[in-house]
Amino acid sequence: MRSSTRPAQVSVVVIAVLALMAGHGCRGCAGWSDTDVVVIYTSVDQVFSEPIFQYCEASTGLKVKAVFDTEETKSTGVLNRLIAEAGQPQADVFWSNDPVRPFVLIDRGQVEAYASPAAVELPEAFRAKDGAWTGFAARARVLLVNTDQGGDAGMPRSIRDLADSRWRGQTAIANPLFGTTTMHVAALFASWGDEEARRFLASLRENEVRIASSNGEVKRLVVAGEVAFGLTDTDDAYQALRSGAPVSVVYPDQDGIGTLFMPTSVVLIRDSPHSQAGRRLIDCLLEAEVERRMAKAAAHMPLRKGVETPVGIRRAEDVRAMKIDYPTVAKTMGRIEPWLREWVGF
Repeated sequence: MRSSTRPAQVSVVVIAVLALMAGHGCRGCAGWSDTDVVVIYTSVDQVFSEPIFQYCEASTGLKVKAVFDTEETKSTGVLNRLIAEAGQPQADVFWSNDPVRPFVLIDRGQVEAYASPAAVELPEAFRAKDGAWTGFAARARVLLVNTDQGGDAGMPRSIRDLADSRWRGQTAIANPLFGTTTMHVAALFASWGDEEARRFLASLRENEVRIASSNGEVKRLVVAGEVAFGLTDTDDAYQALRSGAPVSVVYPDQDGIGTLFMPTSVVLIRDSPHSQAGRRLIDCLLEAEVERRMAKAAAHMPLRKGVETPVGIRRAEDVRAMKIDYPTVAKTMGRIEPWLREWVGF
C-alpha cells in the first residue's frame, strides 16, 4: 500500500522537488508538450547518464527532464525523493546505478511493471519476469592487482585470497557499510549463509585487510603499491588500467561461485504524470546501443550478447556470473547492517 500525504504536505513536496529539478540538472523545463516530456530520476553518474538521455531525445523525439543525485547523496538522494513523493509522483522513471535499491520502491508499491520489448535479448537472471525491474549495463566486482607487488605469491584468483596469509596486510576493500561493497557482502551472506559469511569477514580482520573509505581509494592504494591487490568495481579498475598504472584486473572465482555482477536497473513509477513517455524512454535505455555507449564511456559490461566493447572491457557472456537473487540481496543488506556496524567498529 502506498503511503498517503496530506494536501499541505504535498504542496511542500512539490515545491521542493521543483526547486531540486531547477538546481540539479532539469534541462529545458519550459515550453514542452506533456505528450513528449518524460521525467527521470537517476543515481547513475551525470557524466555518463546525461549523454544517454541526449541520445534518447534524438532517437525518440522525447524531451527528457533529468534529476541527478549529487555526489553527497550518492544512490540515496533521488531514492528518498521518490519515497517522499509517493502520494503524488513527479518522476516517470527511475534509473538506478545498482540492482537493489529499486526493490525499496517495489516493496512500497511505487513501481508499475513494464515488460519492455527491448528487454527480450537481456538474460532472464537480470530482469523480473513481470517487468517490474530490468537490469542492463553492469559493473562487476573485481580484484585490481598491482603487478609489481606480486612477488612469489602468484596472482590472486578468488575473493578468498583476501584472507590468505600470503598477503597479510597487503590487501584492501572499501568500507562494507557503504556503496557496492555492502551489496557484495550481502550477496555473500545470501549465497554462503550467515555462518560462513561471518567467518570470512572475521578472517579478513585476522589477515589485516585494509578498510578503505571507498572503491576509488582501493584503486589508489593498489596503483600506489601500498597494497598488492584490492576488491573494487570494474569502472574504478579500468580507470587504473587506462592511466597506464602497473595493474591487472582479475574477475574472481571463475572456477567457483563466479563474479558478482551489478547491473544498472530501470523501473517505471506507478501513477506517474507521463507513463506512456516513460515506457518509450525505458525502451530506449534498454537498446543495445545504450549498452555499447555505457561500455565505452563508463566501463560497464553489456549484458546482452554481441555488443561491441572497447579493448579491455569484457562482456557478461565471457564471464562466469555469481548466481544470486537480487530481491533477496536487497533484503539481506538491511538485515545484516547492525552486524556489519559491529564488524567495522561503529
